[in-house]
Amino acid sequence: MIPATADPARSDQGSAPPPSGAPGKGQGRAASGHRAWFLVLPALIPILLLSVGPLLYGIALAFTDSQAGRTEPTQWIGLLNFQDLLRDTLFWESFRIGLVWAVAVSVPQFLLALGLALLLHQELRFRWLSRALAIVPWAMPEVVVGIMWRLVYHPDAGVLNETLGTHRDWLGSLSTALPAVVVVGIWARLPQVTVTLLAGLSNVPRELHEAAAMDGAGAWRRFRAVTWPAIRPIALAISALSFIWNVNSFALVYVLTGGGPGGRTRLPMLFAYEEAFRYGQFGYAAAMGCVLVAVVSILLAVHLVARLKGDEDA
Repeated sequence: MIPATADPARSDQGSAPPPSGAPGKGQGRAASGHRAWFLVLPALIPILLLSVGPLLYGIALAFTDSQAGRTEPTQWIGLLNFQDLLRDTLFWESFRIGLVWAVAVSVPQFLLALGLALLLHQELRFRWLSRALAIVPWAMPEVVVGIMWRLVYHPDAGVLNETLGTHRDWLGSLSTALPAVVVVGIWARLPQVTVTLLAGLSNVPRELHEAAAMDGAGAWRRFRAVTWPAIRPIALAISALSFIWNVNSFALVYVLTGGGPGGRTRLPMLFAYEEAFRYGQFGYAAAMGCVLVAVVSILLAVHLVARLKGDEDA
């Protein structure tokens, strides 16, 4: 019996390399990667020009003695601006005020936004109108919000004093200026957090709530077991973004108090603005911005790592 042998032609066909003109798998991936870069490029160029470029320029400026109206060339001075910042008690006091402001605004803002999102998620009458009214502050520029609330806090003709029957200068008093500004900050950014949490709530399957209710779970237990685990990633992201927005606040506080009275509401961004555009110390102001970005990044990294570790343990 003669053993069967493989067909040489078929064997040669199976092992033959692809034609030289045909692209291989590696070449195909490279070509698709190039096409992807061409698609991303229109969005990447504005980011590089308007965000990354100014950021790198600001970091470089922090190591110079750049000043307004100076006729001599700008000199590279290394870490001298940062050494001066370490001894600047006014800057660190403004940084402390900025952290107090950010926490005092972000925490109540998140809690109120969560409650409002849960309320607007219910099957209420005229729910569409309530949702539309809830985002009205979001549609108003911060300058307009600041002017409006200055009228509310006006010591003589303000709505608040007219209601309380007093003539208190809420924005001009050392004891009430920062709390008054915090209230405005909570009100101004509340819609952004609310809309984000509301979008997360809309993705929670209703069947899970119905199954938990059939098992006898109350509203609080359903929130802890069903709602919160589903919206926790969104809550983590929006709380971090809210903290960043509040630390970098400028226009709202500038219109309300300009940093006064006595520097009681002088946030770090206001301090850097004054150093740059009132006193002309561009290099020193850029160093303030670098320190602010670095410290906020570290705080956010610690916050995110702690929350993600808590999620893994859960």
